[in-house]
Amino acid sequence: MDRDLVSRLAHSDHPIAAPLGDDAVAALLGRAVPAEGARVLDLGCGGGEWLLRALELRPAARAEGVDVARVALDHARREAGRRGLADRLVLRELDAATFTADEPFDVVLCVGSTHAFGGLLPALGAARKLLAPGGRVIVGEGYWERDPSPQAVEIFGDLADLPTTVDAVTDDGWVPVYGHLSTRHELDDYEWSWTGSLAARALDQPDVLATAAEHRHEWLRGYRDSFGFLTLVLTPLP
Repeated sequence: MDRDLVSRLAHSDHPIAAPLGDDAVAALLGRAVPAEGARVLDLGCGGGEWLLRALELRPAARAEGVDVARVALDHARREAGRRGLADRLVLRELDAATFTADEPFDVVLCVGSTHAFGGLLPALGAARKLLAPGGRVIVGEGYWERDPSPQAVEIFGDLADLPTTVDAVTDDGWVPVYGHLSTRHELDDYEWSWTGSLAARALDQPDVLATAAEHRHEWLRGYRDSFGFLTLVLTPLP
């Protein structure tokens, strides 16, 4: 099965493709998106839910999303039309790391997509180049809540603990103005939605069921006890 389709099926019951609940998303957008005339960019927008909620929150805002997943972008277009937001949303099918813009953005998002740039700090470097003066970045990244297993490191790579992650961001010239640590409920709900949605929609497809089972095994036995997720609202130092 097409990997884009697998991803869409997996996240269909959890439209924010990150372990964040609705209240957390609303709070982060409320802190980051200006009330008047904001230009919002999502680098690795997936199904576009962050952008759609930003447009619903700020009726004068305009938004742009970039992603390589055509199926996810098609879903975002349909949702934008259904919710009456299509005239304020532009979606581009391309690698987020190659995106350039003629005008800067008031808000740049990169939540759960820092891998597209090679990690957290390179993603922030890319966002800085696209950010208007006084703008804000919403970035989401994993961290270790406790010492990870070798399997967890194999899955997620060389993450740091929470204080070290925040120190790296501030040492890079960013000021956290708000943040959210995903709760155990948010983390578990995301994983159950991922595996459950995928399995429920593919009961007659053994290969897809195997993908869901493999992910569930990796989560429960590999990283559930050690993985955390941090979302920050940042503004750069002058």
